[in-house]
Amino acid sequence: MTSKAFAPAKINLTLHVTGQRADGYHLLDSLVMFASVGDRITARAADKTSLIVNGPMAAGVPQGSSNLALRAAELMGVTASVRLYKNLPHAAGLGGGSSDAAATLRALSQLSGRPVPDNAIDLGADIPVCLLAKSARMRGIGDEITPAPDLPRLYAVLVNPNLPVPTATVFKQLKKRDNAPMPTDLPKLKKASSLIEWLGGMRNDLQSAAIKAEPGIAQVFNALEVTPGCLLMRMSGSGGTCFGLYANRETAASAAGRLREEYPGWWVAKTILNSRPMG
Repeated sequence: MTSKAFAPAKINLTLHVTGQRADGYHLLDSLVMFASVGDRITARAADKTSLIVNGPMAAGVPQGSSNLALRAAELMGVTASVRLYKNLPHAAGLGGGSSDAAATLRALSQLSGRPVPDNAIDLGADIPVCLLAKSARMRGIGDEITPAPDLPRLYAVLVNPNLPVPTATVFKQLKKRDNAPMPTDLPKLKKASSLIEWLGGMRNDLQSAAIKAEPGIAQVFNALEVTPGCLLMRMSGSGGTCFGLYANRETAASAAGRLREEYPGWWVAKTILNSRPMG
């Protein structure tokens, strides 16, 4: 038997750091959407659990017990041969490892008939929202998830300069950890233009810290800024992937083509952000 699952890139449209608990975990308030680009998981029943990683971004993926997909299989208690086709860059602020783990949980649940364990968040703070794989508001340490099903479709270009940015390194650079959250009630915005305008008044509180940790991220912002039709630029998660939002598919595709030509060493992907699961 074989089971497959899509692991979409998680895009933090906003990321407000609102506090820090005594145990060191940071409190966040983030509006998340998922992209049409991502990794893919294939799981087959086997006598022993194994992981094969291939794809254009396979290099640098953690192996052994540090790999979240393998840890997800262990948590499920299902032995399987797991194949991860890696399209997303590593340590890129796209929730790739968490999305891979969530996809592995879904694939193994389908394969075995067992439910996904309630303690899946033990694998990481992004696991609950990646299991949902729909637009949502994340609060707390990632354990408070409120679906946001009515967000309009957004056309985006994701850009990573192929400079891994470890989350822990970014948080060490963060000076203020008790910033204001998003409004208690998020506005119901049906048009993409209205959502983008509203997002312009929100923040990613890790953005400046990430640039301090990896100054190359600033060059990505400079490159996105001069692409015709870019309506908003922001960093996703803890970086170093940044995104530009555009009015339509054609403008986004043109921007992506221009960036690939001018910066051939960068990872560039045009994508659609939807409120419903992708892939």
